[in-house]
Amino acid sequence: MGNRIVLAITGASGSIYPKLIMDKLMATKDQWEAVGVVMSKNAKEVWATELQNQDYNNYPFQFWEKNDFSAPFASGSARYNIMIVAPCSMGTLGRIANGVSDDLVTRAADVVLKERRKLILMVRETPYNLIHIKNMETVTLAGGIICPCTPSFYSRPQTIEETAATVVDRALDLAGLDISTYRWGK
Repeated sequence: MGNRIVLAITGASGSIYPKLIMDKLMATKDQWEAVGVVMSKNAKEVWATELQNQDYNNYPFQFWEKNDFSAPFASGSARYNIMIVAPCSMGTLGRIANGVSDDLVTRAADVVLKERRKLILMVRETPYNLIHIKNMETVTLAGGIICPCTPSFYSRPQTIEETAATVVDRALDLAGLDISTYRWGK
C-alpha cells in the first residue's frame, strides 16, 4: 500500500507552505495512494490575502470540511500513515497536545498519534511563549514531529518560493517522501 496522507491547513500565516506541499505532492504522485485535505475557513481567507488567489480549488485532492467526521482519516482503520499540519497555528498545536479532538484536524492528529504514525506540525508563530514550548514538548513526547516554518539559506534561495521550499522539503523528507532538493555537501 502507498502512502495515505492528510494535509491540514489552519488559519496561521504561511499559505505558501501548503501550496508548495500540494505542488510537490503532485510531482510525486507515484509515492502516495491518497491525499485528503482539511482546510479551515480562516485558512481560505489567509490564502486569499497572502497568495491573492483561490488556487487550492485547482488541486485534485479530496477536500473535507473541518467538521466532517465521516472522512476516512477520522479513524485509524483507514490507515492514513502521514499527517502534515501546514501551517500549524498555536491554537491547533494546543488542542492536539491536550487531546482535544473538537474538529477533523485535531481528531485526525489524535488518530495518527494513537496509531503511532507520522504527525508533522509545521508550527508558524514567533516568538514562542512557554505554553507553546510546553505544547511542542508534549506533542514530541507523544511521537509527533515539530518542524517550525524556519527556512534555511544554505542553498541561497533567490525567491520567496525557494525560501519557503527549504521548509517544505524538510517536512516532506521527514514524511519519508523521496523528493529532489538541495542536500548539504553536494
